Amino acid sequence: MEQLSFFDSETENTLSPVTAPLADRMRPRDLEDYIGQEHLLGKGRILRQMLERDQICSMIFWGPPGVGKTTLAKIIARRTKSSFVNFSAVTSGIKEIKEIMKQAEDNRAYGVRTLCFVDEIHRFNKAQQDAFLPYVERGSITLIGATTENPSFEINAALLSRCKVFVLKELTTENLTELLRRTLQDERGFGKTEIHLEEDLLRTIAAFANGDARTALNTLEMAVLNGEISPEGAITVTPETLEQCLGKKTLLYDKKGEEHYNLISALHKSMRNSDPDAAVYWLARMLEAGEDPLFIARRLIRFASEDIGLADSQALPLAVAAYQACHFNGMPECNLNLAQTVIYLSLAPRSNAVYRAYETAKADAVSRLAEPVPLNIRNAPTKLMSDLHYGEGYTYAHDTEEKIARMTCLPEGLKDRRYYLPTEEGAEREWKKRLEKSREFRLGENAE
Repeated sequence: MEQLSFFDSETENTLSPVTAPLADRMRPRDLEDYIGQEHLLGKGRILRQMLERDQICSMIFWGPPGVGKTTLAKIIARRTKSSFVNFSAVTSGIKEIKEIMKQAEDNRAYGVRTLCFVDEIHRFNKAQQDAFLPYVERGSITLIGATTENPSFEINAALLSRCKVFVLKELTTENLTELLRRTLQDERGFGKTEIHLEEDLLRTIAAFANGDARTALNTLEMAVLNGEISPEGAITVTPETLEQCLGKKTLLYDKKGEEHYNLISALHKSMRNSDPDAAVYWLARMLEAGEDPLFIARRLIRFASEDIGLADSQALPLAVAAYQACHFNGMPECNLNLAQTVIYLSLAPRSNAVYRAYETAKADAVSRLAEPVPLNIRNAPTKLMSDLHYGEGYTYAHDTEEKIARMTCLPEGLKDRRYYLPTEEGAEREWKKRLEKSREFRLGENAE
């Protein structure tokens, strides 16, 4: 448990020794230095307005590690001139909580607000969380809890109802790249040292960090400390140096940039071309560079219908099962689930008949939006609808020997249109036979 006065928190970063971890030295001191969370802190956004009006309430910051939850709490304490208390859910018990709450009551009597920050508040048990409740209700403290878990499930309902929940998003590759550039220039970082590090390597570090600023800064620090030092004292970070720091080959990959789309395109087209070797390679390139396996699984589900369809009806269930496996297992365990599915889809018979059927039907649906539903297949739940001939001429298919009714279900202007044109590939050969037989029977009476 750490308690700081307003003046302590004001100087904690400027007095950090050079031996402190880079992530601590580069911790932003005010909103102008803070990177990310524009949806909360951008101009006119709710949290920014609350800070500018000094109308801070108790709140919960929910988001992944390394996105600035603790930093934001300290910035709030500094702006509101509050005494800042930092609780650890791992080491603080009810006794410590009550001691600080008593101090907070005394502070309030002197007009000093106390901001209590609880990191990993979801680790506090019910009794520990309940200990904050009366002080939050009385306004003795402003509670800011940080959690990586869903507050709805991990925080007591009574306490949660008295807090505003703000969702912090993982930092983008652009956010992290900007942070790394700033670190190379800032005197708190490496601004006093001449560092040679290519922009693409900065982006590689940012992509590797996967939204976590602490990971990005720790990786940069390790790369710089292991860089090549010239006689003049300049440090050069090479791709080989960074590769060693990351513990694997540095794959230049931005999950929201061009390479993201290049690689998923390569995977899709390799499977379409029945090349499982290439498909598995592109799969591995994406996974090992940090791609979200659920993104890949969603694309496999699409591929199963777009490029295989009814030529192999097991393709779609298998792709959906792969998505579920990724959801249950996560990385790295789900890599083989995806590899199995990619190989299966690569070798399955090909047909884009389902894709072409929908695209053709879509074009007609958009260009002929006023096409009315034929009366014979309209529902008639009221007498008025029956009087207007809704449902007249409808034949229940199950009442026929063939289980097919001789009637047209398309609008009059489209009755001769054909959307699904099956191929001779795989099981679709049988679907084609069934469709031809069905069409022949359905149109028999109309042709007379």
